[in-house]
Amino acid sequence: MADPTTAPVLLDVTDSVATITLNRPEAMNGLDVATKELLRDTVQQVADDAEVRCVVLTGSGKAFCVGQDLKEHLAGLKGDADIPLSDTVTQHYNPIVQALATMPKPVIAAVNGVAAGAGASLAFAADFRILVDSAGYNTSFAGVALSCDTGSSWTLPRLVGTAKAMDLLYFPRTVSAQEALELGLATQVVPADELPAAVAELAARLAAGPTVAYGSIRQAVAYSAAQPLDFALAFEAKKMALTGGTADHLAAVDAFVAKEKPVFRGR
Repeated sequence: MADPTTAPVLLDVTDSVATITLNRPEAMNGLDVATKELLRDTVQQVADDAEVRCVVLTGSGKAFCVGQDLKEHLAGLKGDADIPLSDTVTQHYNPIVQALATMPKPVIAAVNGVAAGAGASLAFAADFRILVDSAGYNTSFAGVALSCDTGSSWTLPRLVGTAKAMDLLYFPRTVSAQEALELGLATQVVPADELPAAVAELAARLAAGPTVAYGSIRQAVAYSAAQPLDFALAFEAKKMALTGGTADHLAAVDAFVAKEKPVFRGR
């Protein structure tokens, strides 16, 4: 029987927190086809799992993710691979980031090292990004004469503004953890030995919260970014009706009246 710890993507679900770990440390967690397929399926699995109330995405070894596996990509350019780049975007990168960015629960990127290309884009799709102080982002795409993918054309301008996004995409460079914090690309920066505790603390807080409300908030914020006010208000009303009918909302109101702290069940 194969050792599951050698899989290119690992999944652990503990106390309603799903931790997805990219597990190709020898390749700096570069995304080959096997990794992309398993990551896509794993992200979709936790998105659909009602028992999962918070998702953490991280990497093993020294890197978070350096993006597309360029050795495999080069083989594709020479006609020696099964899936060309255009197809891998639609088959892998798009569904991965779609699920990450829209699942009805909070997502944390625990950026344990360099995040480049699609790896940086994956982190941008999270709600929170906790970086080790030695980590850095690099959009990378234009440096190899490619357009941007994995949602970065959508997420990056919303995080840093259009002008800064264009600068980072046109002229790829390493953005340090400290600069990322200043730009809004990091929620928190910590020493490497403090990353597990910082991520665990935030994940536990989110997993104990009103999950339906969190999911509705992240979807409403994403929706409103590209809609006129009246459409955004209508979407807010829809989400308010949804959350107003949850057991968590009733429990919170009961607790408020009783001057107690509410206990949320994520339902």
